[in-house]
Amino acid sequence: MLIVGLTGGIASGKSTVARRFGELGAAWLDADDIAREIVAPGEPALDEIRDQFGAGMINAEGQLDRARLRQCIFRDEKRRKVLEAITHPRIRERIVTRLEQFRQNGADYALLVSPLLLETDQHRLVNRVLVVDVDEALQLSRTLQRDGVDAEHVRSIIAAQLPRETRLAEADDIIDNRGNEQTLDEQVKRLDTLYRQLAHDLSTASSE
Repeated sequence: MLIVGLTGGIASGKSTVARRFGELGAAWLDADDIAREIVAPGEPALDEIRDQFGAGMINAEGQLDRARLRQCIFRDEKRRKVLEAITHPRIRERIVTRLEQFRQNGADYALLVSPLLLETDQHRLVNRVLVVDVDEALQLSRTLQRDGVDAEHVRSIIAAQLPRETRLAEADDIIDNRGNEQTLDEQVKRLDTLYRQLAHDLSTASSE
């Protein structure tokens, strides 16, 4: 099975693009969804986070206070690495399991949607990298409209992410998501055709 890693900066439209591929029959999973799953009540990772960061990170309903945890680690490199040591291996393990389920179900190709695809070893799981690209001004305006936060906060998030130029340099394929829905759909359909052909070629090569 061909695995395509789909990534991009904040508010680039990763989930929107993934859903478009899904409408064409592609299998996909979102690493952010997995990240939420592994810290759900009853999961070992949540207990480790409580032990390392304190009971104050757990709200009255027994769930992780994600906003408080983000604030705790945002400018503290040491604490961020502690959190990553707890969560990243578990996220990767569950991603591998889901991808294997897609393969067993006969998927031609699958998309792994991940904002941290290139910053973590998740990129080792994929055959190709697809970057959804927008400029910083559009990232800023979309995030302000979507999240209702202040501009300085958004700029700090963008600055903490992989630089746009670095991300584009790692791309095998790029979707320019600065246009309208029709333009986006045309790009997705073109890549869907490409990925199905590449998946066929991969399957043929592996059976020879």
